[in-house]
Amino acid sequence: MRVGAKTGKQWGRGRPEPREPSVQDGRAVDALEITRSIRRADHKAVSEVRRALRELMRHRCPSDTAEVAELLITELVTNALVHTDQGAEVSATLAADRLRVEVRDYASRRPRPYVPTADDGTHGRGLMLVQALADAWGVDAPVQAGGKVVWFELDGALGSRAYSGAYDAGPA
Repeated sequence: MRVGAKTGKQWGRGRPEPREPSVQDGRAVDALEITRSIRRADHKAVSEVRRALRELMRHRCPSDTAEVAELLITELVTNALVHTDQGAEVSATLAADRLRVEVRDYASRRPRPYVPTADDGTHGRGLMLVQALADAWGVDAPVQAGGKVVWFELDGALGSRAYSGAYDAGPA
């Protein structure tokens, strides 16, 4: 871990390891992961989580997949901060052909997507976006410690071009 000379800021905390996943039969077998803890009402953390996800996916995923993932993680983290009294735990795992993002908060209330009216302004569309853009999503209630985990998955996150040619044994 490097520490900034003047600020004492830790660099590299929670960043993905700078290595490519192992490949077996043309598929990545190692997973890259990020995790973040977010304090209550820390809305600045939303952009930090989005930036960490962007870094995780950079050079590994098609840009359209990364953009969708950034939008959806923004919605879930914002919901956790706006609709609960406590912070949240965020994790994103990129493995083989799937991205899975989980946002755990400590409120037992289950989120419900609804169709907002024109008077709602920009509020109330987050879960509708998750529902429309994710390949899978859901809400799990953890057995211990209460709360819930809202998650989404994007299939084909690495895309066919991410590792094509990178691990070729040479000319065929």
